[in-house]
Amino acid sequence: MVGRHAAARRRVALTALGTLVLAGFTPAAAAEPPKPVPGSTAAQTLGADRPSAALLRAMERDLRLTPGQAATRLVNEAEAGTRAGRLRNALGPRFAGAWVRGKTSAELTVATTDAADAPAIRAQGAKAAVVKRPLSELQAAKKQLDVAAARVKTRDTPVWYVDVPANRVVVQATKQSAATAFIKAAGVKDVGVRVSAERPRVLDDVVGGEAYYIDSSARCSIGFSITKEQQQGFASAGHCGNAGDTTTGFNMADQGSFQASTFPGKDMSWVKVNSDWTATPDVKGEGGQKVQITGSVQALVGASICRSGSTTGWHCGTIEQHNTSVSYSQGTVDGVTQTTVCAEPGDSGGSYVSGAQAQGVTSGGSGDCTSGGTTYYQPINPILSDFGLVLKTAAASETPQGNGAPSVWSAGRVYEAGATVTHAGARYQCLQSHQAQGAWSPGATPALWQRL
Repeated sequence: MVGRHAAARRRVALTALGTLVLAGFTPAAAAEPPKPVPGSTAAQTLGADRPSAALLRAMERDLRLTPGQAATRLVNEAEAGTRAGRLRNALGPRFAGAWVRGKTSAELTVATTDAADAPAIRAQGAKAAVVKRPLSELQAAKKQLDVAAARVKTRDTPVWYVDVPANRVVVQATKQSAATAFIKAAGVKDVGVRVSAERPRVLDDVVGGEAYYIDSSARCSIGFSITKEQQQGFASAGHCGNAGDTTTGFNMADQGSFQASTFPGKDMSWVKVNSDWTATPDVKGEGGQKVQITGSVQALVGASICRSGSTTGWHCGTIEQHNTSVSYSQGTVDGVTQTTVCAEPGDSGGSYVSGAQAQGVTSGGSGDCTSGGTTYYQPINPILSDFGLVLKTAAASETPQGNGAPSVWSAGRVYEAGATVTHAGARYQCLQSHQAQGAWSPGATPALWQRL
């Protein structure tokens, strides 16, 4: 973890690709030219066509990109997410994952278990990968490992995840024998093993990335500003504090207190701030400049991502795996995302951002920002959903409209890819996981919703 117990120290050309006739398409239908998507592009909806200067500079530095490459990459990643979502809905149980590759994320690959789907995938401008196992099967195998971790020691098998591009589940262990024993205990087959000496630790120690202190001693970093009804506050990591713990801000002024915290199992918390503090849509970027958050649309594997923390500031990398499980000394945390971004103690709880979209808060990792390392973040959408929070965004947002029927679209609700809703008398299916913003109604955002 990045540091609770650390001392308090130190725009762009892109051809817009259209939609398939998606509901139960056939290879013959796939040969037809795709129909254009009406309305704004995904890049416009997600704000990827107007990135902040601070974000671009950090991407240029950490990902070794030219300014043009950095800007192009953000647009490509936003558009790829929408195309991948449409193909996910079309393929159904045959879907086996999607990822982007290349300096500018120009190559989108979508995997399927049926070669007959390849023409339809290519019609969406993506590369088709025909694999053996669907994503649902891989996720079920990982779940077996999650269950086994509750009854066996995982000190020497600290990480396990679904490797989507490789179409397999992987256990990372300090030695082969430990991985073999863990896999046997879980009763799973066809699991890959990666032997590594890395042992992730939690990185503990209102603007995302700024420091805050817990009970005037331990230090962590703010994730994202949120609201809950009339209350203001921020989301952070669960290992940073327990419900009732008090917090002070970066200036040591009284700030607020933890209202809820979950760790281990998940690594999430939220702090209610007092009237001296105002929630903003900002995250502290390169050189202290602000990056504004416009939503929480989940990025694809291979996408660029940047992190803000109170120890090491603003650093960028790529997303390696979603839905990873990590065994820390304090217990196992499931559902985190693995990245190549560096972090150090005190960065815990800090913001992870792709373009202008909030992704999650720093949980833990290994290595540092001198030699490099691997870090994991707790995705933001589960935090918002579990605690009933609304992300503070630069675009107008609304509070959740009660707990009505799940099939009725509502601003403030978190929707997972594949979910179906009704809105204004029509049915839609979600393309990318996100918390619904007030301006993001299904009929107005073809980047996020497909009409059925």
